[in-house]
Amino acid sequence: MRLRAHSQFFISVLPQSKILILSKHTRTGSKPSPGSNVKAHYTGWLDSFNSDKKFDSSYDRSKPFTFRVGTGQVIKGWDECVLDMKVGEKRQVVIPSNLGYGERGAGGIIPGGATLYFEMELLAIA
Repeated sequence: MRLRAHSQFFISVLPQSKILILSKHTRTGSKPSPGSNVKAHYTGWLDSFNSDKKFDSSYDRSKPFTFRVGTGQVIKGWDECVLDMKVGEKRQVVIPSNLGYGERGAGGIIPGGATLYFEMELLAIA
């Protein structure tokens, strides 16, 4: 469901999970199928986009992240978002705790119950 256009991005919500999506660059590339290997770049924050609480970034390592989408190799919110993306698309997404790390948190870095903010770019379907 697309909510409204802004001069720099489109705002939408994935209806099944209520993940908020800010699409920066919409492309006409292919969408991955469940089980496809994908290559993506990302940065993740706590609190808000571009906050001082960045917890991880493939951009900082200059190495894209490759995983099999839709198979549970990543948090549920990532599977859902990436399956909805097209190659070349860049998004900012707000992932609620229940589709992130839940009440358990992760690695002593992400507290339980945290809402996650990601900038994601789908680079390729491998």
